Amino acid sequence: MASQSINIRSLYKIFGPRARDFVEPVMRGMSKTELNREHGHVLGLKDINITIPGGGITVIMGLSGSGKSTLIRHINRLIDPTAGEVRYGDVDVCRMDKEQLRQFRQKKTAMVFQKFGLLPHRNVLQNTVYGLEIQGVGKDEREERAQHWIKRVGLEGFSNHYPNQLSGGMQQRVGLARALTNDAEILLMDEAYSALDPLIRVDMQTVLLDLQKELKKTVVFITHDLDEALRLGDRIAILRDGEVIQQGTSADIVLRPADEYITAFVKEVNRARVIQVDAVMAPPTASAKSALRIPAGTTVEEALRQLSAANATMAAVVSGDGQEIGSVSMGELIRCLVGQEPGTSQQASPAAVAEAMSAIP
Repeated sequence: MASQSINIRSLYKIFGPRARDFVEPVMRGMSKTELNREHGHVLGLKDINITIPGGGITVIMGLSGSGKSTLIRHINRLIDPTAGEVRYGDVDVCRMDKEQLRQFRQKKTAMVFQKFGLLPHRNVLQNTVYGLEIQGVGKDEREERAQHWIKRVGLEGFSNHYPNQLSGGMQQRVGLARALTNDAEILLMDEAYSALDPLIRVDMQTVLLDLQKELKKTVVFITHDLDEALRLGDRIAILRDGEVIQQGTSADIVLRPADEYITAFVKEVNRARVIQVDAVMAPPTASAKSALRIPAGTTVEEALRQLSAANATMAAVVSGDGQEIGSVSMGELIRCLVGQEPGTSQQASPAAVAEAMSAIP
């Protein structure tokens, strides 16, 4: 059965003893600064409207204090909203009673934490089965399921090791195995890889992407790192001061930044490795039918490399079953790299073209 989407609508979170009294003033324009200075309350989230599609990875990103961790904790209601709703399918999580919420947390959601959240007195296997133990699953079944996921995340042979015997990356693999062993539909990952060294972090991103191809979990991934967001996210929402500034695909964010804040965020992004040909392709053309064929999902970098190797200026973009779904030209790909809107007729300068091409290994 396909995973259900999560729909967050008109969500507000104000911290303070009279929080509900200030929802209307904030709706009418009271600023975060005024709310804090004049009334001693803190605005955590303001009018959040996000749809998190089932079966994909949605990244919530922003700098420290932007509200991203506050937001993810509303999905399993570790934090209660001041106003608004968080709907999973037809059910509003914010209106669940205690028993419904307990079942939802145990059966539908799992969390992976930045600081691993492992119990130091339990070994890898015992940590991994913990959620199933709480649910009352029998010992043989829970250990069988746990061993399967321990192996899948690359920790075969480490079941009897304790957290202090493992590297940071290995501890995070245990956290991921524990979440997957619960077989929850929703995976909440709050800065899960932020504490890891860069190379280990990339390795863990790869583990998640490889598993997601098969599992199709509904993943909500929190990060402050744009490169991580662009690599992982099917969709990205960027927060600032508790508000959503922009949301969309990686290509939407990079090619069409909503304001100067987002523009500054994406300025140093290697467009060639982030943007895929799907985002810049034109409709299929007769001239591309006999041309080079490039699979959908190919990065601009790889597409330019293939066009150059074939001494071609045009390529057909094809779906996984070989159907032609679009076309791309060398010129369009280069315009994408130098920051011009796809579909424009403006010519990139020779200097801009040289700079763009120099980024392609």
